[in-house]
Amino acid sequence: MDEHRYIEYQNRKKIEYEKLCKRCGVCCGLRDRAPCEHLVIAAGGTYRCDIYEERFGIRKTVSGKEIKCVPIRSMLYKTWLGCSECAYTRSMNGYEKV
Repeated sequence: MDEHRYIEYQNRKKIEYEKLCKRCGVCCGLRDRAPCEHLVIAAGGTYRCDIYEERFGIRKTVSGKEIKCVPIRSMLYKTWLGCSECAYTRSMNGYEKV
């Protein structure tokens, strides 16, 4: 596979992967009542990050506690509050098809 086709493939996979997210907010601390200060309610009762493209790194919860925002792939095979609700972990760990 040449480099151009590989980059196109990676871009398609990224879009496909992003579509798994149901915007539930659990990976952003919603279930442990300490959500990231950048988690906002979106249309239809879903959630979104208001700095999504720049989200990784040290951030703060709404109560001021420092947290580290990491790519969801680094959390997929770990247990964390709400992980069984997350569409990514459900899909990757075989809970059920989403």
